[in-house]
Amino acid sequence: MNKALDLQQIFTWLLTDGMVDKAHVKAHFAQAQGILRNTVGAMHPLCAVAHCKLVSTSAPHKHLTLDYLTEWLAGQVHLPFYRIDPLKIDFTRVADVMSASYAARFNILPVEMTLDTLVVATADPFALEWEAEIAKISRRVIRRVIANPLDIAQYTSQFFSLAKSIKKANKSTGQDLALRNNFEQLVELGKTNRQVDANDQHVINIVDWLWQYAFEQRASDIHLEPKRDMGTIRFRIDGVLHQVYQVPAVVMIAMTARIKLLGRMDVIEKRRPQDGRIKTRTAGGQEIELRLSTLPTAFGEKLVMRIFDPEVVVKTLPELGFPADDALRWDMLTKRPHGIILVTGPTGSGKTTTLYTTLKALATSEVNVCTVEDPIEMVEASFNQMQVQPGIDLTFADGVRALMRQDPDIIMVGEIRDLATAEMAIQAALTGHLVLSTLHTNDAPSAVMRLLELGVPYYLLEATLIGIMAQRLVRTLCPECKAPDGVISDDVWQAMIGGWDLPKPATVYRPVGCPECRQTGYRGRTGIYELLTVTEHFSTLVQEQTDIGALRRQSIADGMKPLRIAGAHKISEGYTSAEEVLKVTSSLL
Repeated sequence: MNKALDLQQIFTWLLTDGMVDKAHVKAHFAQAQGILRNTVGAMHPLCAVAHCKLVSTSAPHKHLTLDYLTEWLAGQVHLPFYRIDPLKIDFTRVADVMSASYAARFNILPVEMTLDTLVVATADPFALEWEAEIAKISRRVIRRVIANPLDIAQYTSQFFSLAKSIKKANKSTGQDLALRNNFEQLVELGKTNRQVDANDQHVINIVDWLWQYAFEQRASDIHLEPKRDMGTIRFRIDGVLHQVYQVPAVVMIAMTARIKLLGRMDVIEKRRPQDGRIKTRTAGGQEIELRLSTLPTAFGEKLVMRIFDPEVVVKTLPELGFPADDALRWDMLTKRPHGIILVTGPTGSGKTTTLYTTLKALATSEVNVCTVEDPIEMVEASFNQMQVQPGIDLTFADGVRALMRQDPDIIMVGEIRDLATAEMAIQAALTGHLVLSTLHTNDAPSAVMRLLELGVPYYLLEATLIGIMAQRLVRTLCPECKAPDGVISDDVWQAMIGGWDLPKPATVYRPVGCPECRQTGYRGRTGIYELLTVTEHFSTLVQEQTDIGALRRQSIADGMKPLRIAGAHKISEGYTSAEEVLKVTSSLL
């Protein structure tokens, strides 16, 4: 058989499987035919059926979406169903098999290639005229799989265009290995050393694709990592790094130069770390900020781009994961006229998001909110933000000193790193300002010990400290595929809550994996929080020789729930798994 799949065959199968009612099949068929006729350009018949928005008449009465219909079609023609994951396809390699026009003509896409096999995705199982020709050209056995026709069309355009840009950019150097700024320089005699131009149109295409792709994949960070022969691109998604692609080393040098140019960084300087920022838009028109950081490594400059979504600061505290009682206590703390509030946790635990969300709520027209940051994470119009500049001796302490003369009501200090900054923050709090800042400690009570270690006198802490919050981010279970996992065992639950009187949940959920979460079982992250409110009893325990155990006991007596208990609540509510909470809070046992 060598013909295109048609509507009649699809509806015959749907009727045979009991997925459409015999009494209404003619009406549905006519509706799908009308959609095909009225569509400009070619449309796959499965897309026309999906546009009818039918519901299967047989159990479990699923909506006949395009994804569902494609998987059902694969079963009908006894071929594997293949979901195209762009993170797992080496598109430069598979693009060598055929031209973009050839792939578009037959609506096929090569997705995997080994030494003896070529996997080709198609949505037309009976159109086989291309198979013998591609088998002969590639000298490989062809294995056909069924994939979503819209995915095939989308990725055919993307993959071939990007593969072409990478090859052209690499070819424009006149060599595969340029003399690079690393510690293992390879000099090949008789070869030129022309670098790829950062403004080369192919390089521009690659960088634009990289950003849009990262936004689509919900990445929080993009890593460009130079290696000996190839450069590696990785995305951090929901806290986990995924390798996306490898590009020739000279192309990565050009990509890095292009991004540095846009970030107003010194393109020539590659020996010292630099910081920069770029504001851009997603394909949907939403503004996105990228914070850039370079680092000289053995094989050249490593570039990390942190992606900030300005919409994040519009979120409420409950949307960030705050329990209702903690959100109320945090609001009461941040409405105090003066004092110091600290947010603690490791890098990437969401401290900045919490502070920006809080400041955004506080920054009304009646108050002057000033920040001193290194670097400014997100530019926000309702704050007066200042960047630390160590090169001209503008440190955190100098910044706070300058802000004190700016008639502030609320001051946010990006991070307390040394005694000078801590002393200026305390001075600001003593003179009637509310000061918010971050600190790197494992839990809330440890922040007191950290400040004492820096050299802050205990009586000043007693006079100014009003609250400390420690936080972590845990991955949330994908709502599309999470499954009940029965009842958690008593031993595991007791290990989790450590003696707290917290009832064991009737059901816990486990990650499964589906296309929506890219088979990880998790989609998105939420915060778990440990909020310590400084009471009179707590203040009396802050002495020159303070007992951390006594601080913890008193903070719990004052209403603080430890991070592990906050995580246990998230498990009980079905937001996350026990494994995820144990992983994130393992250092707090």
